[in-house]
Amino acid sequence: MPQHIAIIMDGNGRWARKRGLPRSVGHRFGAQKLKEIVLFADEIGLKYLTVYAFSTENWKRPKEEVDNLMNLLREFFDTEIENLINKTQIRIRVIGDISKLDKDIQERIVSAEERTKDKRGLCVVIALNYGARQEIINAVKNLALDIKSGKIDIEDVDEDLFKKYLYTKDIPDPDLLIRPSGEMRVSNFLLWQISYTEFWFSNVLWPDFKKEHLLKAIEDYQKRERRFGGVK
Repeated sequence: MPQHIAIIMDGNGRWARKRGLPRSVGHRFGAQKLKEIVLFADEIGLKYLTVYAFSTENWKRPKEEVDNLMNLLREFFDTEIENLINKTQIRIRVIGDISKLDKDIQERIVSAEERTKDKRGLCVVIALNYGARQEIINAVKNLALDIKSGKIDIEDVDEDLFKKYLYTKDIPDPDLLIRPSGEMRVSNFLLWQISYTEFWFSNVLWPDFKKEHLLKAIEDYQKRERRFGGVK
């Protein structure tokens, strides 16, 4: 059983377009699918589930769509996240540059993280205003500052030390990355963390993604031999 699965929740817009609906409807159905998969992942004993909710590149979308996404995010925290907090042992974490989000959204994030920090169920990691290149650049800058100030000797810099400067410093790297919708790229998601992650792609659009697809991805993962560059 993998302990950490990452998902690029892709295909909401295409799902809506195929049905002659506004893209906002696709995003809303995608949010409901996330709730379903989160509860199922907790039920089967997964330890970490990281989902790509809003990237640093998504600001390029039309303002109306971005505004709809931000309002959906508010609603999701006020209803679904609130229900998870009150009824489950699920822990909420958010990674990304949340300083660029509206103040009220930042407050919702901080509240959810604080209220669930001691829970011991599934840890749901939500990537918001997240970009892997930005994450790495920020880590390099902060590491350079610590070297310059004398807190760290440059000779001590290695992978383990560098990881401490990433958003995911206390989260294990994903064992499995799932991307529905037929696209076969990682889209600036967890570039450092997925160095040895297994990938699983599907043509199913995210709103149509089911528990059975998650189980199939896990089943396929369990058949693979992970050598991490070595030989067995």
